[in-house]
Amino acid sequence: MLPKTLFLGASLAVAALASAAATAQTFPTKPIRLVVTFPAAGAPDILARLFAEKAQLGQPVVVDNKPGAGGNIGADMVAKAPADGYTLVMGTVGTHSINGALYSKMPYDMVKDFAPVAHVASAPNLLVVNNDVPVKTVAELITYMKANPNKLSFGSPGIGTSVHVSGELFKSLTGTQMQHVPYKGRQFAIPDLVGGQIQLMFDNMPSALPMAKEGKIRAIAQTTAKRSPAAPDVPTVAETVPGFEATTWFAVFAPAGTPRDVVMRVNTELQRVFKLPEVADKLKTLGLEPWISTPEELASYQAAEITKWAKVVKESGAKAD
Repeated sequence: MLPKTLFLGASLAVAALASAAATAQTFPTKPIRLVVTFPAAGAPDILARLFAEKAQLGQPVVVDNKPGAGGNIGADMVAKAPADGYTLVMGTVGTHSINGALYSKMPYDMVKDFAPVAHVASAPNLLVVNNDVPVKTVAELITYMKANPNKLSFGSPGIGTSVHVSGELFKSLTGTQMQHVPYKGRQFAIPDLVGGQIQLMFDNMPSALPMAKEGKIRAIAQTTAKRSPAAPDVPTVAETVPGFEATTWFAVFAPAGTPRDVVMRVNTELQRVFKLPEVADKLKTLGLEPWISTPEELASYQAAEITKWAKVVKESGAKAD
């Protein structure tokens, strides 16, 4: 009986390996849906559409915008999708590291419900103000806010986004007060910023920089520790407020349980696309810094970011509900 049992076990193991290999060789056999948790035109949408345009997987990659609840709606859809690699999400610092600390009830677990695929890019947020706000530097903004507590309001594309928590971090480190106004997406917030209904935003640089260059809004500072090559003349907040750093990042995740070979098939194609010279050049002009990782590197980075932002959210007192 023992030899037969061992033989059966070995046979099953070989069959499982053969099945996994066959899956990797045949994947994909139908279109892949890449969910973007925010509306079109923002940085995650730009990244997703670049990948969809350049990917060579033998099947199309279809971008599906599912915005709402700070990205939770779209991320939850992917968390609950079949673990077969045909539904992916362009996750963000919000959906996969911040929201767990902001929302008392999350529809998904940011770690347990996902299989990391690859970190794709990171970017500063850009502190921009309406042209009528009488400040041109971070120091002037702080002075104005302290003289006029809660007079200014800052917008964001949703609670829990990096745009939102950048503002909360700014308030916490400068001892200033301003009102947060969440929108359903940046395309709704920007017209109000230009029109003066809100006075400032810590918007993603790829979205805000072109408008600042056109003179529609004024760029005050960027939120990373060092200046981005895309905006070398714009100082960082940290040059005035030591310790301030808020990087927005974007990464692809699959549902938990997705076969390793499928994850690596997508990872390999993400590596290829985002290392193309024309893609890297385009990202840099937008203020996005390509950084393609292994699944393990993404998992480690995500864990560190969850710890970092939980501390920021706790100290700021921000809550989504």
